[in-house]
Amino acid sequence: MTPSPPMEPLVKVEGVTVHFDAGRSGFWGQNRLVVHAVEGVSFSINPGETLGLVGESGSGKSTTGRAILRRVPLAAGHIFFQGRDITLVPARELRPLRRHMQLVFQDPYASLNPRLRIFDIVAEPLIVHGLVKNPREAVERVAVLLNRVGLPPDTGGRYPHAFSGGQRQRIGIARALALNPELIIADEPVSALDVSIRAQVVNLMQDLQQEFGLTYLFIAHDLAVVRHISHRIAIMYAGKIVEIAGREAIYESPIHPYTEALLSAVPVPDPQIQKTRRRITYRGEAPNPLAPPPGCRFQTRCPYRSARCQREDPPLVERNPQHWAACWNR
Repeated sequence: MTPSPPMEPLVKVEGVTVHFDAGRSGFWGQNRLVVHAVEGVSFSINPGETLGLVGESGSGKSTTGRAILRRVPLAAGHIFFQGRDITLVPARELRPLRRHMQLVFQDPYASLNPRLRIFDIVAEPLIVHGLVKNPREAVERVAVLLNRVGLPPDTGGRYPHAFSGGQRQRIGIARALALNPELIIADEPVSALDVSIRAQVVNLMQDLQQEFGLTYLFIAHDLAVVRHISHRIAIMYAGKIVEIAGREAIYESPIHPYTEALLSAVPVPDPQIQKTRRRITYRGEAPNPLAPPPGCRFQTRCPYRSARCQREDPPLVERNPQHWAACWNR
């Protein structure tokens, strides 16, 4: 039997670096300040897969997602979508390209225009991209989308203030689905929702993935949610990927000390087991994004650091089959 060829990734990120201008310092403003938001990030996402991107606030997760969508400029690196290098795609080509890549925002309250009806919000991308000539032609398509995400028939004629947070996020998902995208970047889509609603939204996203063959980059800091929805998980710290592997490998045999610390903070629903668990905490300050230290970004908090960690940045290498980590001493 002839082996099947390896699957072509839908998204491939190679050495992506994003810097932001933070003004100038010094008496005459001679020193330019730069925020090192993302440094040398590389990963790929296969069609129909969910890659969970996890890290604490300020680690560069959202910036990475926006870089893939070409919403922030790159200082270095390349982004490939469906095998095409889109790093330097001119602005006139971005609109048709973004039909295939959509974003679900973190805050369902801020992501919807309060002055527009829900029908207008969901129909807008169809009109902007020329898939319908006028709102009348979008009526049936919008009704199908709203029904598919579990909203009542009269939703289209109402305004965002009439809905709960979970319902608003369903509207945001319906808007993202309007153009039949291949990739959806979900930027902490359940972090602003009540715990009781999170599971419903995550289950909806999984159902939609199976139905439409969607590919997700699921950005979050809730490790329990990420484990439920993701096929693979990438751990990000201070703008760098420090570990990436299948979800079971990450949770059962983490390699990087930062991953271990994150997992130790996840509560277990069994009180007896929770009592016996050891919380791992590392003292020290997080690196300054304006002046990150040489070598490993985690060295200021890592109990395993060595002189090499202070000199050389550890590469992301395969330590076990399909399990990559960036650490000199583990």
